[in-house]
Amino acid sequence: MRVIAGAFRGRRLVAPRGRETRPTSDRVRESLCMVLEPWTDRRVVDLYAGAGGLGIEALSRGAAFVDFVESSRAALEALEHNVAALGVAERARVWRLSLPAGLRSLRAALAAAHVVLLDPPYGGSDARRTLEALAEPGVLGAGTRLALEHHAKDDVGGAFGSIERVSERAYGETHITFFEVRGSSGPAAGGTET
Repeated sequence: MRVIAGAFRGRRLVAPRGRETRPTSDRVRESLCMVLEPWTDRRVVDLYAGAGGLGIEALSRGAAFVDFVESSRAALEALEHNVAALGVAERARVWRLSLPAGLRSLRAALAAAHVVLLDPPYGGSDARRTLEALAEPGVLGAGTRLALEHHAKDDVGGAFGSIERVSERAYGETHITFFEVRGSSGPAAGGTET
């Protein structure tokens, strides 16, 4: 796994062994990053971060800060190695939390986030449960953008309170659904395609 673009372009990332973690493909990462541009000075929360590929890609492209959230010990070891190896520890925080319950510990990070990345395990209820928790009043600010990676067969729904579905893109069996928090401050700059 390598960083695709930006300051760390071409740098190798360590991935945990085994099948517990499913790294996002280069093609999907590149498309997701292009849809969510610009990254400069953005604060990002990377939920179900695995080895950190998505959040590190955001840092490489100019994100100001990324909160990485993961529960797997093996993935956390790889993630912490990647953050240290790239020298971005001052622009990142790694949380060992199970989701969605752990979102309570992330209130400040989520309230400040411009972008939330979600890559939960395929085929379960984690995606819906996490989106429902994120939709609770006061968790995310208006204009926050979300990108959910999921399997084509996973039913992720269209809206969760003020979190509204904006678009979806398909890459074989992998889909990315983009959402945005609607509110009085209006949509974030650079909206996604439908």
